[in-house]
Amino acid sequence: MLDLIIRGGQVVTPMGVGEWDVAVQGERIAAVAAPGALGDEAGRIVDATGMVVVPGGIEPHAHISAPIMGHGDLKTAPPEQVSRAALYGGTTTLLDFAIQYPGIDIPQAIAERTGVWQGNSYADYSHHLMLLGQIPQEIIGSLHEAVEDGFATFKIFTTNIRPPATTGEPRMVGTGHLHDLMEEIQRLSAMLLVHAEDDDMVQHMYQKLTREERTEWHNMPLVHSAESEDVSFRRVLRVAEWTGAPVYFVHVSALHGVQNIAEARANGRPVYGETLHNYCCFNQDNYKEENGMKYHTYPSLKSEADRQSLWDGIINGGLQTMATDEYCTSWETKIAGRTISDVTGGHNGAEARMGITYSEGVSKQGMTLQRFVDVTSANAAKIMGLYPRKGVLAPGSDADICLIDPSIKRKLTKDDFHITDYSIWEGRDIEGWPVTTILRGKVVVENGSFTASPGGGQFLRRKVDPAVADRPVV
Repeated sequence: MLDLIIRGGQVVTPMGVGEWDVAVQGERIAAVAAPGALGDEAGRIVDATGMVVVPGGIEPHAHISAPIMGHGDLKTAPPEQVSRAALYGGTTTLLDFAIQYPGIDIPQAIAERTGVWQGNSYADYSHHLMLLGQIPQEIIGSLHEAVEDGFATFKIFTTNIRPPATTGEPRMVGTGHLHDLMEEIQRLSAMLLVHAEDDDMVQHMYQKLTREERTEWHNMPLVHSAESEDVSFRRVLRVAEWTGAPVYFVHVSALHGVQNIAEARANGRPVYGETLHNYCCFNQDNYKEENGMKYHTYPSLKSEADRQSLWDGIINGGLQTMATDEYCTSWETKIAGRTISDVTGGHNGAEARMGITYSEGVSKQGMTLQRFVDVTSANAAKIMGLYPRKGVLAPGSDADICLIDPSIKRKLTKDDFHITDYSIWEGRDIEGWPVTTILRGKVVVENGSFTASPGGGQFLRRKVDPAVADRPVV
């Protein structure tokens, strides 16, 4: 007898969308079949009539229990809080960062993350490795061991993000180290994640605006500018062309970034890009609101034309994933910074990601349901080495499933969120929202009730498909 049958919904699969039944046995999907073909012998039948049935979301970019720049030992929300909120929002897998600081090796960085996450996550999870500053040759030489252990993705920065006095440990990886790292990434068929801004331009603008006494936070787009992103993207792509390395650009925020990615992909290169749902829904004018720093994530919000270009990329294929750069703080911490040098980036985005992408993309702009699945789940699974275990409704895949109710039409309120004490999405009109979440065959969210087991999330080891690292597969 089957454990669970989901019946009556519009089921989104790689082969199309249809009113199929989804059968679950244990933690895996057993079948996707014609209505009624599975019979009624099941431990439970979920009536999904009127619902859209999609794979559980995959958040590819989150900073969880991470140091908050400029706030001493204060950290972002921990796994138990973020994973709970993520499940409420239909996201079943989270990827954050194990940071290799100077003076520690990669196994020590992984051990730190293991200590933070193990037994503390409701959702499934994995870790990218983050490499900072002048990467020692012995660290680059040890990457193969990390890849063999299932850590297949590495992140670097081409900027220190904030002025040296406020940033803490230097983050910027110089072009020489970037080249050496890319050579190794290419050899290992791993994936390189890049936060790309030109540090010379960023630091120059911090200094220039300080001299001119124009340091109010709403000037942030002058510091973290579209030009800086464009210049850095082009430099990174040029080094990637020399080395053959695959590149995944995180949080693309401007039109030129989208264009640079499209150009590289048109030449058959393995280049991928994500944007964030807040970049798609707000622009630099929102900074001028009272407490408008609440919208800020590094890099900055850009122009209205940039915002529209990001939606075009998400809907029509120029970008591959919708992420959040989850960086959850309290309201007090979020609004404490009032200048370009001390504003706190990030927000509590993982819970709203699936719902906002559906409401704004599918309901309001006509994005297809298959494209919705691509940008919220399937593409991240493929790029990051989780497919087909995750990111697809197919026999043998994990039974990670989200039911979205497209009939929900109202304003979001504070009560719709289950983490921290504010949300930039409060008051937004929505058309469709996640209502049921299933994690590996277990219904964990239903009708507002949360029944996931503490520590029930599993750690996921990953391996990037060599095809994904060789050409633009998604």
